[in-house]
Amino acid sequence: MPLSITPYIPEYITVHTGPASAQAENVTVTFSDYIKNVASSEIYPTWGESALRANILAQISFALNRVYTEYYPSRGYPFQITSSTQNDQKFINGRNIFENVSNIVDQLFTTYIRRRGFVEPLSARFCNGTTVTCDGLSQWGSEALAREGYDFLGILRYYYGDDIELVTNAPIAPVRQSYPGYPLREGSVGEDVVVLQTMLNRVGRSYPAIPAVSPVDGIFGPKTRQAVEAFQRIFSLTPDGIAGKATWYQLVALYVGLEDLSELVSKGQTFYRVEFPQGQVLAPGDRGDTVSQLQYYLSVLSQFDNYIPFLAVDGIYGPKTQQAVRAFQFRYGLPDTGTVNQATWDRLYREYAGISADVLERGDLFPPSGEGGGSPDQFAGEDLSLGSQDSQ
Repeated sequence: MPLSITPYIPEYITVHTGPASAQAENVTVTFSDYIKNVASSEIYPTWGESALRANILAQISFALNRVYTEYYPSRGYPFQITSSTQNDQKFINGRNIFENVSNIVDQLFTTYIRRRGFVEPLSARFCNGTTVTCDGLSQWGSEALAREGYDFLGILRYYYGDDIELVTNAPIAPVRQSYPGYPLREGSVGEDVVVLQTMLNRVGRSYPAIPAVSPVDGIFGPKTRQAVEAFQRIFSLTPDGIAGKATWYQLVALYVGLEDLSELVSKGQTFYRVEFPQGQVLAPGDRGDTVSQLQYYLSVLSQFDNYIPFLAVDGIYGPKTQQAVRAFQFRYGLPDTGTVNQATWDRLYREYAGISADVLERGDLFPPSGEGGGSPDQFAGEDLSLGSQDSQ
């Protein structure tokens, strides 16, 4: 979701062959063929290999940022990117592809740039550096640096800063929408609700009439409904408190703009941790949203570990919930008290997030360091989510 919980390489990408609002053909091609076309249209095949690699990685990252932020779909367009160089990258449908460019793209198209500690692919803007200048990479300047002996990562850091890193071997997947496919309403639980709550809180900082949702817990309760209703009233949507597709994508478009996620100066999305009130202990007899959240995580874990009994989500900490908690605690070397303190919660969320990211969403996303000293960080066992904040 995003946006997506984790970035991925789209199997195909749809390009609008003109400015977004112009009448023009939409062309769907594989992502690697799209990058080969852009690279063959934007740069010269005679440039040094380090310059070619730096430019191609910038082009990949920029395109992935457009996909990740749903920049055009959230505005109602049926494509992921345009061929207009005013806003995007040059794409010439049907053009010839340079052989050396094609070979480099085949090696790199599952690699992208991000800022260290952030989630989204860098919106790696660039310009030719002669007739047009910008804050991003200079295409001709990159060739000059290559002649001076810079490697491609050195070129990228020269223009984008020392705090960038490379993610290698990102998974390939069909383009997917962040909208969960059904309206979220009171009683909904899960990661989609976390994303909704996070977006509402960020938009609410700029629109104070939207009440804050606290804690961000993945449970669609009365506070979330009230925030949705307030948002809908402000933006002339039906104020029914249900997050349908129109409400969702209005939030996505606003969130992306407020956080500058589609800009080189993005504030950045970092690692997310669902809140657990400090000092709170959940025990038999407790009721409420936090108990439902506990039961939801345990129910997911039970599908991957037969030792943990399956648990229905009813918000009541009864004998079955206590049994599942004790089984989890014993399984992971914690005191099997049957109550949930901060240590149990931390381990429970870490195991849940590992399943959500590694199995449900990502697969083997970040292998050991890739070419060029890019040293991509492994996820630290915590899920990634739209607009998340560092838990440190």
